[in-house]
Amino acid sequence: MGRCASASGRCRRLGKPCASGRCVARVVRRLHDRRWRDKLGLFFVEGEDAVAAATAQTVDVLRAGEDVEPALLAEVSTAAHPPRVIALFRREDLPPWEERRATLALWEVGDPGNVGTLIRTADAFAAAVALSPRCADPTSPKALRASAGSIWRVPLGTWQAGNSPLRGRRVALVAHGGEALASLDLSGPITFLLGSERAGLPADIPRDVEARIPITHAESLNVAAAGAIALYELARCDSV
Repeated sequence: MGRCASASGRCRRLGKPCASGRCVARVVRRLHDRRWRDKLGLFFVEGEDAVAAATAQTVDVLRAGEDVEPALLAEVSTAAHPPRVIALFRREDLPPWEERRATLALWEVGDPGNVGTLIRTADAFAAAVALSPRCADPTSPKALRASAGSIWRVPLGTWQAGNSPLRGRRVALVAHGGEALASLDLSGPITFLLGSERAGLPADIPRDVEARIPITHAESLNVAAAGAIALYELARCDSV
């Protein structure tokens, strides 16, 4: 078992060893880094509500005053205010990919807050989310906070320009040009393609139609706002 991540190196567990068989404080500290999340296939969730929202069994749980001294959670947490609970989960226990009526396909969206918010939005509209290479990690602490527990209910997939699980009509959301979103036929399976806010969608990404969300003042919309509006418009069409 490795040494704890605390400054003193003292374990600070309360009366029992780590359930995972290795020092959880050390593991949580490493899982701040995406490379370790990829290597270990683990991620951590902070806060009582976020842990309660999980649908998978924990690898280990740290509860302030019950499993560990509260100071240990403060040392390994990424939250602005130390949580009372941190739990470890396996990535493989997240929902598997499945096709849905709508999919948000994110191209190199690098901000974890936007990725988490789009996952939360997809959950609200029963959609799936597909991530390209160089998207932010949906299991990063910031993305998990933004997803507000929706990570456990939204199918997550991967896609590339020439090889993807995407189906149905591909609607590329663009800042300028294209047809007004409200004027499109959105029947059948739909994939909304959303690019990064800085670079947008590359021209070589296959799409069936380009669509814009008409705005009158700002130059463009935040990518998470654009995804929410697109899914709302789809839901509105379905209800007509």
